[in-house]
Amino acid sequence: MSLLGTATADPYLRFSRSEWSRLRAFTHLPLTEQELGSLRGINERISLEEVASVYLPLSRLLNLYVSAVQSLHDATDTFLGNLPARVPYIIGLAGSVAVGKSTTGRILQTLLSRWPHHPQVDLVATDGFLYPTSVLRERGLLNRKGFPESYDQRRLIRFLTAVKSGEPEAAVPVYSHLLYDIVPNQMKTVQQPDILIVEGLNVLQASGASRHSRVFVSDFFDFSIYLDATEPTIENWYVERFLKLCETVFTNPASYFHHYAGLSREEATATARAIWQEINGPNLRENIEPTRERAQLILTKSPDHGVEQVRLRRI
Repeated sequence: MSLLGTATADPYLRFSRSEWSRLRAFTHLPLTEQELGSLRGINERISLEEVASVYLPLSRLLNLYVSAVQSLHDATDTFLGNLPARVPYIIGLAGSVAVGKSTTGRILQTLLSRWPHHPQVDLVATDGFLYPTSVLRERGLLNRKGFPESYDQRRLIRFLTAVKSGEPEAAVPVYSHLLYDIVPNQMKTVQQPDILIVEGLNVLQASGASRHSRVFVSDFFDFSIYLDATEPTIENWYVERFLKLCETVFTNPASYFHHYAGLSREEATATARAIWQEINGPNLRENIEPTRERAQLILTKSPDHGVEQVRLRRI
C-alpha cells in the first residue's frame, strides 16, 4: 500500500489485491457458491475467493461509511429539532459495457443487505432511463444508445431527488434486454431503501448531455465506484459475451437481436468488433473513462476478470 508522499501528489491510496484482502479483518463471508451462481452475469468468472478478497472488504468499508453518514443525519435532525428522518445512502457504480457492473452491483447488494441496520438494499440500472427505441430512432440516436444523450437525464434526476428526499415510493421504468427497449406501462417501485446502488455507464458525468443543468446524477451519490480495465481487455470481454449471447438469448425469436443468432462464429466475432469500434469503444473513450478519477474507489481488473488493484480516494 502506497502511503508515503511522492513527487506527484496522488489523491488515491493504492492497494494490491492481497493488501486490500487483509482489510476484511474478521468479517464473515455471508454467501454460498450456489448464491454466487445466481448473481454472476453472462461470461462472468467471479469466484467466492474473489468475493472474499475484494468485495467483502468493500462491504465492510461501506458499512462503516453508511453508519457514519447516518450519524451525521441524526446530528442534523437533533440540531433542527426534527424527528429522525430516513435518508437513503446512495452508491454510484460506473464503468464500460461488459466490464462487470451488473454482477458487481448484485454482489454488493447481497453483501450489504446482510449487515445489521441496513437490510433493505435496492439496485437500479440506468438502462430504465434510456429513451424508448422509437424516440432514439426519431432523433437519429439509435447508434448512440448508451451515450449520455440517449438517456432521459431529467427523469433520472427526478427519481434520485425523490429517493434522497425520503419519499415513500419512487418509480423506475422497466428495461428489457430481450426487447432492447423500455417496456411500455411497466414500472419498478423503490420504497425508501436503506441503501440504493445506481449502476450505469455515465453516472459519474458532470458534463455532456446535462451541461445546461446545475444538478448532476453524481451529486446524489454518497459513494462512487468505477470498474476499470484496459480497452483491449474490455473489448475482448465484449466479444466473448456477444458470442455467448448468439448461442443463448439471441436464439429467442422475441429477441431484438434474433437476426444475429444464425451468424457463424467468425461472422459474430467480426460483428461484435465492428459494434465495439463504432459505438462502445468511442463511448468509453469520450464519456466513460474520463469520469474514472471522479470515483471514490477504482477497481482495476485484469484480463482474467479478477481485481488486481484497488484505489481508494484519500478523505
